[in-house]
Amino acid sequence: MIDTSPLPRAEVIKAIERKNPRRVPMIRARSWGEGFEELHGDRLEYFKKYPEDAVFLFLVPIQYEKMGLSWALPDTGAHDSRAVVDDWSKLDEFIARLPDPEKDPQFDQLAEEAELAHREDRYILFSFWRYFFERPWQIRGMENLLTDYYNHPEQVHQLHEALYHLYEGYIRRAKRDLQPDGFWTSDDLGHQTNLFMRPATFRNFIKPYYARTGALLRELEMHWWLHSCGNNTAIMPDLAEVGVNVFHPVQKGTMDEVKIVEVMGGKLSFLVGFDVQHILQEATPEGVREEVRHLIDTFDLPEGGMCLGAGNGILPGTPLENIEAFMEETLIYGTAHRKSYQQ
Repeated sequence: MIDTSPLPRAEVIKAIERKNPRRVPMIRARSWGEGFEELHGDRLEYFKKYPEDAVFLFLVPIQYEKMGLSWALPDTGAHDSRAVVDDWSKLDEFIARLPDPEKDPQFDQLAEEAELAHREDRYILFSFWRYFFERPWQIRGMENLLTDYYNHPEQVHQLHEALYHLYEGYIRRAKRDLQPDGFWTSDDLGHQTNLFMRPATFRNFIKPYYARTGALLRELEMHWWLHSCGNNTAIMPDLAEVGVNVFHPVQKGTMDEVKIVEVMGGKLSFLVGFDVQHILQEATPEGVREEVRHLIDTFDLPEGGMCLGAGNGILPGTPLENIEAFMEETLIYGTAHRKSYQQ
């Protein structure tokens, strides 16, 4: 009989720190993409029988509509072109109106969730989406930002400096008030074949602020989990150097899984993301199970270093029997594989 209860906090820490956990943690396996919950409704309650081995405490650090900016926010056009700061002359006001983490009421609800998670001995992640690439592209618009690196480097650094202090305030308050084990954030640095920028650009504009984040989290004794879609191969050593502990998702078809483990397996742990674009949608249930076993055989080293979840949100059109195969095989084989190392 397979134990379906969530792993205690200590076992998740063992997986992250490569200290021989008893099974591969399942984290964000029930990650429903846009439209999926609306499509299936109560039928998704069935999948709650499978464990979720981390508790996420999410907030939104900047709510632009509540900042009281003196200009109207854009509400038309492509999502990635709706620049909040469409002219750098507005930057000083934007920075001056950034929120104060110490006054953010979102922590009231998070405190209740954290208290329950602590009582249940769960691994806790303080979390928000968008960090030093995704959030600036939201603020400036994608096309603007990619040219700003060349045309307005001082303003980019000024924005990043302000964002770092905002993020630090949130992380320090979270540590004090919520006592999380880790910090989860995102920067989709890659597209299907490469980075959105040259590695040198990443190292000039983003890596220094990542390094400060890594130092902060080491001080606070928190793990750093970074989500970044696409091909991140060129900067994986940089991510380990600045202090990222867990990388997600190692996107199928964009990165060489075997090579990544060979080069980075002893330096990073991975929340490996199951391919939601093709395999989970298109394979048979047995094909899904084969892929689960392949991923665990590839990433789960003798000492650990692997968690498994969905690559991103599970998409409408995905057969429910494939989701069952994914979750069940992760639990069964993720337990058996760990036992094979422990015998």
